[in-house]
Amino acid sequence: MNVIPCSIKTLKGLYDISGVEVGQHLYWQIGGLQIHAQVLITSWVVIAILLGSVIIAVRNPQTIPTNGQNFFEYVLEFIQDLSKTQIGEEYGPWVPFIGTMFLFIFVSNWSGALLPWKIIKLPHGELAAPTNDINTTVALALPTSVAYFYAGLSKKGLGYFGKYIQPTPILLPINILEDFTKPLSLSFRLFGNILADELVVVVLVSLVPSVVPIPVMFLGLFTSGIQALIFATLAAAYIGESMEGHH
Repeated sequence: MNVIPCSIKTLKGLYDISGVEVGQHLYWQIGGLQIHAQVLITSWVVIAILLGSVIIAVRNPQTIPTNGQNFFEYVLEFIQDLSKTQIGEEYGPWVPFIGTMFLFIFVSNWSGALLPWKIIKLPHGELAAPTNDINTTVALALPTSVAYFYAGLSKKGLGYFGKYIQPTPILLPINILEDFTKPLSLSFRLFGNILADELVVVVLVSLVPSVVPIPVMFLGLFTSGIQALIFATLAAAYIGESMEGHH
């Protein structure tokens, strides 16, 4: 008889924990919604950088490519190769999605190390890389989940759900749990690595402000690029897995 009250207390405890904040944050009140302004501001900057780069890249393409055009063509070929390797011959329609994920995360991660966010003063909190916030990484992981469900359903129809009882129906709960853990692992891996990298740099700068943080910052740039590659690779692998029906 005490199960229901205990469950209610547990849910109430989880709700209270969800309201805990680390540090100060700047919020905008829009209607009945409370918007995390720091994430929006930095995300808009990243989007502006990407859109500006695209406009420059396609504005005046040359038959004999310039250095800038060569660079953008190399990036496109890299994303196409990544998508083809993980998805297979039907990779074409997924190149824009995988490319968007990779480029947004890559530029977001690097912005935390290269852009002087700290010089911009806010009433509350401070600016940092968009991927330094769990809200951003979850917002990137959820469309990935929708994408691989859509890929499987569009190719196999309702037969896609047959994968949950393979190789035996006993594994049904585990197979369902696997699909729930995919967005969790994507979002927490990216968030944890970027947050840890920025915290390490901040601590080292406060302790030894002259020379020691510089190698760590270069290592952070490398790690940031790797994290973007891991996210995009896993997203493409999940889509390919749902279309092929294997684990």
